[in-house]
Order: sequence, then structure tokens, then C-alpha cells
Amino acid sequence: MDHQFWHQRWEENQIGFHQQAINEYLSKHWAELGLASGAPVFVPLCGKSLDMLWLREQGHAVLGVELSERAVQDFFRENDLQAEISRDARFQRHSTEGLALLAGDFFALQPADLAGIAAVYDRAALIALPPPMRQQYAQHMYNLLPAGAHILLISMSYEEGSREGPPFSVPETEVHQLYDAGFEVERMGVWSSEGPGGLPVDETVYRLTR
Repeated sequence: MDHQFWHQRWEENQIGFHQQAINEYLSKHWAELGLASGAPVFVPLCGKSLDMLWLREQGHAVLGVELSERAVQDFFRENDLQAEISRDARFQRHSTEGLALLAGDFFALQPADLAGIAAVYDRAALIALPPPMRQQYAQHMYNLLPAGAHILLISMSYEEGSREGPPFSVPETEVHQLYDAGFEVERMGVWSSEGPGGLPVDETVYRLTR
């Protein structure tokens, strides 16, 4: 799964992962992280998620990173936001009051980019990646985050072979394999629902602490 895969998904509007409403698990569990008012938060592989607007409404300064420049442009256009645009060797930065999106590769981020980040909201990043990249993603996230930072992780699991990802199935055993070495992992809740074709899907919310 290379960069071209995701660029093509956005160009062809194959974005079934995009939600038209605020994620219910975010609004239910975010306060349990106990963040200070105004604490900066990071949203990896953010797409054009409306959840970022909700986080800003809670008083947070929001930083997102998204491979597709098209997605970043759509986010600002569809939400009637004026973007100040700048570019460096790694990212094109689109920013407005309380919110900045970096168009570019998550793996190009450096710890200085996330200095001061208090929490991460991951609804569609980990489950968007195939198995070999998930290990790389979790390790890079550990390297990026300051000690004490939290991750609100929403994962998905379903019967192996019942569908093709993304989103991929990431069961609780794999979450622990990926994160136990560098994070304290706490399961906050699990919910079962019907996925595409009526197949059962479990969504699990975790709090990870660096």
C-alpha cells in the first residue's frame, strides 16, 4: 500500500471511511483523558474529519497530518475556513485559528513537530494501515510523542478473511503487541455493530499513555 493508493482514493472520492458526523466515541470518552484546557492535540492521517472541528471547539489547538493535499483542501473549502498556506521541504501547511493541517507523509514528522502535544486522536490511522506498516506506525508514534502524552485510539476488529481492508481488523491482542513496550494500554469500552454486508464488527476504545 503506497502513497499512490491513497492519492487515488481521494481523487476518485472513494472515501467511505469519512464520517459526516462527530464520532460518538470521541465525544463520549475524550474528557476522560483529563487534558488541560487549551492542550494541543494531534490527529494523524486526519483526512477531512469533522472531529477536528469538535476538538477545536473544546478549546484545543489541533494539528493534523494527511498525505492527500486534496483532502486538506477539501476540509478548508467544505467548512468555509480560510487557510494560510506555507511550504517547507516536508509539508505544505494549511492553517487557521486554532487548527493546522500538514499535507505530507506522517513518517516524515520529527519529534520537534509534536513538541508540547498532550494527546493524539486516532480513529482512522492505525486501522488504515496493513500489518507491516502498523508496527512502523506505532514505533514512530512512540518516537514522536513526549512522555505523559495520551492517545485516544479507536480500533476495529472483525472475523479474519470476512472482508478486505482498509479499514483493517486490529484486535486487542495486536494493540497490546504494538503498544505495550512504550505505552500503558487501557481498554475504555467495546461496542458491537453490523458492518458492510451485515458482518459483525467490534469497535474498541483505548487510552494509551506514553
